[in-house]
Amino acid sequence: MTETALPPTAPLRARAEIDLAALRDNVRALRAHAPGAVLMAVVKSDAYGHGAVPCARAAVAAGAGWLGTATPEEALTLRAAGLPGRIMCWLWTPGGPWREAIEADLDVSVSGLWALREVTEAAAAAGVRARVHLKADTGLGRSGCQPDDWPDLVAGALRAEADGLLTVTGLWSHFACADEPGHPSIAAQLTRFHEMVAYAERQGARPEVRHIANSPATLTLPEAHFDLVRTGVAVYGISPSPQVGTPADFGLRPVMTLSASLALVKHAPGGHGVSYGHQYVTPGATTLGLVPVGYADGIPRHASGSGPVLVGGKWRTVAGRIAMDQFVVDLGGDEPPAGTEAVLFGPGDRGEPTAEDWAQAAGTIAYEIVTRIGTRVPRVYVNDDAS
Repeated sequence: MTETALPPTAPLRARAEIDLAALRDNVRALRAHAPGAVLMAVVKSDAYGHGAVPCARAAVAAGAGWLGTATPEEALTLRAAGLPGRIMCWLWTPGGPWREAIEADLDVSVSGLWALREVTEAAAAAGVRARVHLKADTGLGRSGCQPDDWPDLVAGALRAEADGLLTVTGLWSHFACADEPGHPSIAAQLTRFHEMVAYAERQGARPEVRHIANSPATLTLPEAHFDLVRTGVAVYGISPSPQVGTPADFGLRPVMTLSASLALVKHAPGGHGVSYGHQYVTPGATTLGLVPVGYADGIPRHASGSGPVLVGGKWRTVAGRIAMDQFVVDLGGDEPPAGTEAVLFGPGDRGEPTAEDWAQAAGTIAYEIVTRIGTRVPRVYVNDDAS
């Protein structure tokens, strides 16, 4: 086969195109789903792999009243980038940067007495009131205060508030099964949350916001909206409940399109093994295309032999194992030149696979597919204009 010269400006090996107009539209659509609540755009884990600072700015421009991160370091990065307004972070370990968070005017989460002690000590050292959300474990069983321990946590927080060390700005919790509408745990958790909030308020807590709704609860459970909804994966146009509806069913559009440039196209005879372990053997004479991304870029190895890719207007399937830096697709005799775009996933409106298609191929969820795309893949932002 004659080798095809690359164009003068070669395309990127791989790129994750981030459509900020789609993100802004998603935020507006989510606000319409919860018109009585303020919306928090969760930008943890580098905005689920999309890029925290650009996505945070786009979300705020579209009306997000809060930003949310898991770690305090993520929240401090947003502040350092000049993001204003309310930013909450919730995943703390002993010795965390409490003082830095307080001085940056972040909202912090407290699930137990050790955290309450550390945040009050940091507030005293800083001479600034901490903004604290008390987290209730209503049934998820991760972070959060158990109901039996809630009175002690509430009492300690209110004492610290009276001493001028903190303000209880929020009472919150998190659902375990909100992506499964009708699951009995949803009603049980909602009842427990009402009870624990009511107890705290009877003791004198006057929170600015009460919140338990994540993306699926925002879309399917209006009775859980309270004062604030925390929308994560839905901001990026991924359905949190694929069994209930597609992104389009919820008025959302996927934000990331992941593509790569074919590194090589070559003829191969029938019976030719492909990639490690020869789990794929060509059934007959064919052409093979080399896609230069692999599990080091976040492409799930579990999708070996099943991951879909659009090349030349046709769906292809990963042939054999996905390696660290590359994988192969069987082009069935087609001969696109090296440099041809291979689209792994996107919104789907050009016929390309979606992140949900890759999730099905890998036996996981679409959250993981987008979040795991590594830093070796450059993010290319389009429609970065709020006007």
